[in-house]
Parts: sequence; C-alpha cells; structure tokens
Amino acid sequence: MEGFRFTIPYDVRVADINYGGHVSNAAVLSFFQDARIAYLKHLGPFSELDLGEECGIIQPEAHVYYRGEMFLSDRLTIGVRVTEVRNSAFVMAYRIERGAEVMAEGTTPLVAFDYGRRKPRRLPVEFRQALLKFEKI
Repeated sequence: MEGFRFTIPYDVRVADINYGGHVSNAAVLSFFQDARIAYLKHLGPFSELDLGEECGIIQPEAHVYYRGEMFLSDRLTIGVRVTEVRNSAFVMAYRIERGAEVMAEGTTPLVAFDYGRRKPRRLPVEFRQALLKFEKI
C-alpha cells in the first residue's frame, strides 16, 4: 500500500455488516482501531492505555471518508501511519483497500492522556522517539 509502512489484513465479518448489506460506519472506526492497536504493538511495548510513563491516548474526534462499499467476506488491507507529531498529540491516517481500490480513508487526532489524573499530558519521550524513527518524520 503506497505511503503506508504498516498494514494489517482484514476479512469482513457478518458483525461488520449493517442492514444495507455493506460495512457499517461503526465497523470502519473499529477497523481503524484494530490497525492502530497493531501499529502501537509493532512500535514496541505500547498500547492505547500504555505509552509509558503512565500515559495512554484519548481520541477527541475521527474523520472518515468513504470511497466505496465493502461487503461480507471482502479481503481488505488496512494501512495506518502517523502524519504529525506534536508535544502532546499526534495524528494517525488510515486507508482501507480492497485489492488496489481505496474503499475508505480517515484520520484520528490522538492526545496523550494521564488516565489516573484524568488530564492531557506530554507524549512520553521514548514513545515520541519510536514514532519519529519508524515514520522517518
């Protein structure tokens, strides 16, 4: 997948389909989350709740752009990358393809968050360095 150094495969399941017979809006956000979780794990010992230094991430918004319908048993490739790194946040971009056809794209800003104190905070240094190194930003 051009422009994405990290991808995961995904086969559309019955639970992903809505009454219109195609993948639901909620499922696409779940696809993004599955890819995000795999990406964080690939970077190191990171997860949405643990970027190190008692820091996780919180997602204040999500943007999805649908390019085509996806159906039961479609074999998809989901790409994820970091497009921007700030002091306390970063932005992830996603692309879902079926074969060479783009089916959906999107972005999620993600804010470093201390769940114990219930407050935003700076990104942990080790995590920030891992992002910058992997993405070559």
